[in-house]
Amino acid sequence: MTLQNTKRFDDVRPGETLPELAIPITVGLVTGGAIATRDYFPGHHDLNAAKALGSPHIFMNILTTNGLVQRYVEDWAGPEARFASLKIKLGAPNYPGDSMTFNGAVTGHDSATRTVEITLSGKNSMGNHVTGTVALVLP
Repeated sequence: MTLQNTKRFDDVRPGETLPELAIPITVGLVTGGAIATRDYFPGHHDLNAAKALGSPHIFMNILTTNGLVQRYVEDWAGPEARFASLKIKLGAPNYPGDSMTFNGAVTGHDSATRTVEITLSGKNSMGNHVTGTVALVLP
């Protein structure tokens, strides 16, 4: 039985867009994500250390970004979608006080494997923080 809010493969088509999602970048999100992923690099939680590295503020780690990408796609696809792959590339850093806005679209549709490909980006005020593709198997 498929949960009602899970996308079904037969109902998804290439070109379909995912709803935009804006995420405020806060100190709590950056530091909490670093701690939750056991990334104790000082640039993710210590303002003085980040500034000593030449950064204006602490900055988000890649594992937090990865989790936000997963959240964005899963919010659209639903809880029964299975991630087959997630490939991302980082660009501009995410600093507290900014916002990152996700956009995405279905760019692939493989009926043999019931897999759809999502191409996405997460932009902040400096440009793309993250770009990538996600392959999902849908019921």
